[in-house]
Amino acid sequence: MADVVVVGAGHNGLVAAILLARAGLAVEVLERDDVVGGACRTEAPFAKVPGVRVSSGAYLLGLMPPELIATLGVDLPLVRRDPHYFLPTVDGRYLLLGGDRDAARRQFAEFFTERDAVADEALRTELSALASDLAPAWLAEPLPVEETAEAYVRPELRERFVSLVRGSAMDYLGTFGFASELVTAMYAVTDGMPGLTGSPWTPGSGHNLLVHNMCRLPGAGGTWMVVRGGMGTVTRTLARAATDAHATIRTGVTVDAVTTSGGTVTGVRVGDEEVPARVVLAATDPYRLPALLGDACPPALATRIDSYAARSAGRTMKVNLAMSGLPRFAALPEPVGQHGTTVHLLPEPAADGSVLTAVQAGFDAAAEGRLDPLPPVEWYLHSTLDASLSDDAGRHSSALFVQGVPHEPAGSTWAAQKSGYVDRLLAFVETFAPGITALVDDVYALAPPDIEAHFGITNGNIFHVDNAISFTDRMPYRTGVSGLYAGAAGCHPAGSVIGCAGHNAARAVLADLG
Repeated sequence: MADVVVVGAGHNGLVAAILLARAGLAVEVLERDDVVGGACRTEAPFAKVPGVRVSSGAYLLGLMPPELIATLGVDLPLVRRDPHYFLPTVDGRYLLLGGDRDAARRQFAEFFTERDAVADEALRTELSALASDLAPAWLAEPLPVEETAEAYVRPELRERFVSLVRGSAMDYLGTFGFASELVTAMYAVTDGMPGLTGSPWTPGSGHNLLVHNMCRLPGAGGTWMVVRGGMGTVTRTLARAATDAHATIRTGVTVDAVTTSGGTVTGVRVGDEEVPARVVLAATDPYRLPALLGDACPPALATRIDSYAARSAGRTMKVNLAMSGLPRFAALPEPVGQHGTTVHLLPEPAADGSVLTAVQAGFDAAAEGRLDPLPPVEWYLHSTLDASLSDDAGRHSSALFVQGVPHEPAGSTWAAQKSGYVDRLLAFVETFAPGITALVDDVYALAPPDIEAHFGITNGNIFHVDNAISFTDRMPYRTGVSGLYAGAAGCHPAGSVIGCAGHNAARAVLADLG
C-alpha cells in the first residue's frame, strides 16, 4: 500500500514526490502520458525536420525559487539571456535591454525619451524590491492580499503592493510616467498577459505582472533563463531525484477515480485496479477533481472549481518553428545578441495614432472570437543559446508565443482556421524581419484546443487557473475531502514552472500526517 499517490508527473507533482519520499513515505506517481513533464517537456514534433527539438509548452525558467532548488538538491543547466528583451519597430527604432543599464539609458534617449529611461529604472527598482519581499510567501500557506502585505512587504510599499495585485497592469505601469506607448505596451503584454483570460486592462492583471517579475534564479540578473536541453531537462531531473528517493513513477496510467469511504480518501482506481493509499495528491488542473470524486465531491469544492472555469478559458497559442537560418531584423540587421532575447512584436498604431489602442483592439477581438486584428506576438530563438536543440544541419528551434487569441473562433473552429492564422502571423513577423517566411522549414502550432489535447490541460489554459486570481482565492492545498490534496499550477502562488505548489502541498500532507 502506498502512503501517497500523486496524480500527475508534471513539475509540481514531481517536486511533491521528492519531498514526500525523502520524508520516508511510500510514494507512487501515476502519469497518464507516456512521458513525465506535463507541459514542461522537450519534444521533436517536426515531421519534415525530426532532428530539431523544442520546448513545446513551457519555454523558459524564471520563477522557481532558488531556495526550492536548494531544498530539492538538483542541478539545472541554466543559461542567462543577456540581453533579454528586444523591441524592434518598423521605423528603425529599437530597444535591446540587458544587464548593461548604461546602454539601456542611451537607447532610451536615442530612440525614445529620457523620461522613459527614468521610468524604466523606477519600475525595475520597485519590482525588484517587491520580489525580494514576497519571496518567502511563495513557500508558505497563502494569506489574503492585505495580510500578505502586512506579513511580508516593507511598509512603504504595502499600498503599492495591494493596488498592484488587485488592479490592472496598465494602471500600475501608468504610475511610472513612461512617455512612449511602445515601451508601456511591451511590459504590459510580456508581463501582464501570459496565462490571462482578459487583457492588461483587466483587474488582477497587475498580479500577473508581479508574478512574472519574481525572477530570482542565481546568475539571472532578475530575468528568465534558458534551460540547456529544453524544459524537459527540468522535469527529467526532478523525476530522477524522485526515483532516487525511492518514489515509484508509472507512466501511461490513467487515474479514473479517487476512491473514498466515509468521506475519507482510500486511494485511486486505475481501470480495474485499486491502488490503496492514505493520501492522494492531485497534481493536475483542478477541473478534474469533481469527476474523479463523483458523489464524494463536496458542493463547496465543486462551486469553487466552477468559478475558476468561468474565467479561465485558454487564450494563448504556441507556434513552434523549425528554421533553416536566423532572421535579419530591419531595425537592427547585425547580430549583437538580439536573437537570444524575447523579441517583442507590437502592432502598428491604430487610426488614433495609439499603439495601445491597437493592442487593446487585438485583445477585444479575441474575447469576441474574432481573428482580426492580430494580438501582439513574442518570438524566441532558443537554439542560439542552446545548440542541443538544433539538428545536424544547424537548423534553429524557434517559437512564437501569441497571447490573446480566441479560445475558439466565432462560427468556426481552430482546426479550420489554424493554418491560415499561422500564415498571417508569419506575415506579421515578416514586417520586422523580411525574409523570415522563407526560413521556416516546418511548423508545429498549438491553439487552445491543441494545448488541451496535447498536454491534458482542461480548457487549454497554460496556468490552469487565471493568474488574475491570487493568494487565498486560488485552489487550496487542502480540498475539504480528508486525505485529498491539490498541488499544481492552479494553487498558490501562480501558474508557470515554479514548483512551489508541489512543495507547499507536500508540506501540508506532512503536517497533517504528523
